[in-house]
Amino acid sequence: MADLSTTYLGLPLAHPVVASASPISRTLDGVRTLEDRGAAAIVLASLFEEQIRMDNDSFARYLEAGAHSGAESMSYFPAVANPTVGPEEYLRLIADARAAVDVPVIASLNGVSDQGWTDYAAQMERAGAHALELNIFHLPMDTGERGRDVEERYVRVVEAVRKAIAIPLAVKVGPYFSAFGEMAARFEAAGANGLVLFNRFYQPDFDLETLEVVPNLELSTTVEIRLPLLWIAALHGRVSVSLAATTGVDSHREVAKFLLAGADVVMTTSSLLRHGPSNLGNLVADLRDWMDARGYDTVSRFRGAMSRANVADPGAFERANYVRILNSWL
Repeated sequence: MADLSTTYLGLPLAHPVVASASPISRTLDGVRTLEDRGAAAIVLASLFEEQIRMDNDSFARYLEAGAHSGAESMSYFPAVANPTVGPEEYLRLIADARAAVDVPVIASLNGVSDQGWTDYAAQMERAGAHALELNIFHLPMDTGERGRDVEERYVRVVEAVRKAIAIPLAVKVGPYFSAFGEMAARFEAAGANGLVLFNRFYQPDFDLETLEVVPNLELSTTVEIRLPLLWIAALHGRVSVSLAATTGVDSHREVAKFLLAGADVVMTTSSLLRHGPSNLGNLVADLRDWMDARGYDTVSRFRGAMSRANVADPGAFERANYVRILNSWL
């Protein structure tokens, strides 16, 4: 039987399937359920910067500009018990989860500034989090804001949080940088121990009947693995940080593809909301069957086998596949 053990952020895991931040991990009962159903590690639902700074009038004006669109933004998910978890409750959740489960508990901070809320990163460490996932989102709506300034903002946040904590730090970001490879290297230099690729920024929709802007959540589909698959394959072997894949995971097939690209772990939320937490066990069991059928006795035997570093002509990795796709329609 195949050995699925892996390492993420320096943490030993029984297998590479991790429950990412979601409404399920917002409560202690949900955390217990995720462990019982087979998660190798659990990322708690994010604590949002908005919750920490809700009394700040200037920040409220910032929110009105449209920044409240981060991944797992609470108003976009189906209603669940105890939908609002403030900073103090969140710290208690970390402590209680750490005591209740045996798998690593990863706290999650969702914000964009490099001030004040880094204190909570340190408090999360003291509460017992094994690691911290920093979920950064900034919507540059100002036409005068330069791309390099946006990049600097992201790097400053990582540097500030790295100084505040000693536990492993993962950075979850979107792909919308002009040169993501360089940004990945900059995040590593700023102190990140891992990258989570990619965040889904849930964009609003227009209601044509009421002429109102409305939030619209669509769970990810398997088609959406393409972009993180590309970048994980491009970064594997070129950065030393852990690589976590997220978005579009619905079956063991997506898990296997991400591992072939070079991911250390594969995270999922949509499949758990769509099929229930028991799908964790299905993902793990089906991945093991897939490995057994191909003679892979460990994950390391095939991790990165289809990455850019392992193709015959790395320089043609992107262009050749682009041309091949276009020609397939002829």
